[in-house]
Amino acid sequence: MKDSIKWAGNRMPKSDDRQLAVMALSNVAKARFFHSSFPQYSITPLARLDGMAKYLGLAGLYVKDESYRFGLNAFKVLGGSFAMARYIAGEMGRDVSEMTYDYLTSEAFRREFGQATFFTATDGNHGRGVAWAANKLGQKAVVHMPKGSSQARFDNIAREGAAVTIEDVNYDDCVRMAAAEAAVTPHGVMVQDTAWEGYEEIPTWIMQGYGTMANECADQLRQVGVNRPTHVFVQAGVGSLAGAVIGYFTNLFPSDPPKFVVMEARAADCLYRGALAGDGAPRVVEGDLQTIMAGLACGEPNTISWDILRNHVSAFVSCPDWVSARGMRMLGVPVKGDPVVISGESGAVGMGLLAALMETDAYRDLREALELDRFSQVLMFSTEGNTDPMKFRKVLWDGEYPTV
Repeated sequence: MKDSIKWAGNRMPKSDDRQLAVMALSNVAKARFFHSSFPQYSITPLARLDGMAKYLGLAGLYVKDESYRFGLNAFKVLGGSFAMARYIAGEMGRDVSEMTYDYLTSEAFRREFGQATFFTATDGNHGRGVAWAANKLGQKAVVHMPKGSSQARFDNIAREGAAVTIEDVNYDDCVRMAAAEAAVTPHGVMVQDTAWEGYEEIPTWIMQGYGTMANECADQLRQVGVNRPTHVFVQAGVGSLAGAVIGYFTNLFPSDPPKFVVMEARAADCLYRGALAGDGAPRVVEGDLQTIMAGLACGEPNTISWDILRNHVSAFVSCPDWVSARGMRMLGVPVKGDPVVISGESGAVGMGLLAALMETDAYRDLREALELDRFSQVLMFSTEGNTDPMKFRKVLWDGEYPTV
């Protein structure tokens, strides 16, 4: 079938798994304590899609709706803000538990610390989160976006007071540009959610920040009588979110973890290619990385996350754009009685994939490999809401990217 979903089971050799400790429950607890100190903090909804679960032949389906996060329409702020707090704590010789919102916005803090400039590259949501946190905490932010970035996402970042540009290069080149500028700026700090040789500390803090979302999910599932999901579907760009979620749930259920499924955009499926090769080494995808899933258009894996993923993921899946578009429509126009989830292009790919697996015999092999059936309790993450209104309308109203 043209433009079909591709997948690779995990046959990679295991590593010593030392990066799993990044997402230790104690580290995630510190992140959640920090986020809960913000007056804007509230726990985002976990949508319980009972009608959809029945329609697809599952026991339960739960979607974490991050369109409500801090009023920013996406989860990314969790990582950037916590990394900023960890960096500031380190510079001051203090513990991050002392870096509450009240302290970080106080005159005493401004006198003791002064101001730093936080640099980052983004397809939209991460940069907006860094800009928002910098603005709230009286810091500076510089944000570079890759070519093809939407005006709406640019405007959202600019409104937070950041210096923001759209460059004529891809995402990974924007990362290099921001890192070079941070290196020559007094009190300049690179806050990026991908790791590479020599740049690993801040990405671990960003991952821990994402752990707040996973920790909330675990609490919310228990409240509806689900002690442990059987399957967790999570999307990946560089893999930081996937590594954070999978690391957290593996630490939470060490003797009986869920089955983990990682989805990527076809145009930037570096993790899938690594799994396909099967030797345990990461792979890189180059070029313009053109996909509807702008937040997943990243061709170079986070090395810390990759180590977690190669040890714990069941299947890596490469998804054409129609998968995400279908997920957006299914979540936005749900089965009667289910709550509506307004999910953007990078947020809905899990819903589109799950529906294809459960409804289509062409993907029966993956469905059976994952043991998805009427006993399955599936958790997924709608990581962004409607962050590009024109694109959202084209998909939902005009039927752009029809199902193959």
